[in-house]
Amino acid sequence: MVSSLPGATTFPGATALSEVSIYDWPGADGAAGGTPHLHTASAEAYVVQAGTGRLETLDSRGFTSTALAPGVVLWFTPGTVHRAINDSGDLLVLVLMQNAGLPENGDAVMTFPPEHLTDPEAYRRAAALEHKDADRGVPAAEEAARRRRDLALEGYFALKEAVLESGPGALAEFHAAAARLVGSKTGTWAEFLAGGAARQAEVTRQQLRSLDAAESFYLQEARTTMGKRETRRIYGMCGRIQTWELSDN
Repeated sequence: MVSSLPGATTFPGATALSEVSIYDWPGADGAAGGTPHLHTASAEAYVVQAGTGRLETLDSRGFTSTALAPGVVLWFTPGTVHRAINDSGDLLVLVLMQNAGLPENGDAVMTFPPEHLTDPEAYRRAAALEHKDADRGVPAAEEAARRRRDLALEGYFALKEAVLESGPGALAEFHAAAARLVGSKTGTWAEFLAGGAARQAEVTRQQLRSLDAAESFYLQEARTTMGKRETRRIYGMCGRIQTWELSDN
């Protein structure tokens, strides 16, 4: 029986789901879009819902630009520096994140210039947003999100140029800085992992044992969970984020 490990209330596979309206703010190169960053321990997927644009990435293959249009699905692994570009002005994507809890607790590192990556406090000052509510129309909140994006673009343009000139090895220093910045957080992340992906994997293992013994008791505990759409969006890295809260019932 599996009742000792009831199913978690995160999305299937301990993932996180959000809807992101990619920023339509032009950057220094004229392209509108989000804040370049990477995730240190979580893969990410885009499911394009509306609009058109591009996803620029810096990874083990070097620099890549992938067209985004409705119906496109793509994903990338930890360490991929990515920048979402909104060409049509209305680019909307569903974002599926591995390891729910980690991205929300500092798994991402933005591509700030090197002087902002020297220690966690310097990075925190550059990354922090005092106000995140994107629907109240507070000019100072948007200005702060735009300044953060522009600072990350400054570092991203230098990284991109280095990769184009020297290849993927040019990312090593930024990767090392990112690892140093998040190192103190891994204890908390381990707790999220134990209660999320690891817990769900153990549930499945116990279900397989039950099925192998022709026991179906756990199927009687089946249930449906509905997500409640949050009414307000927040300023994220790629754009304005809409999330869902899942009920425990």
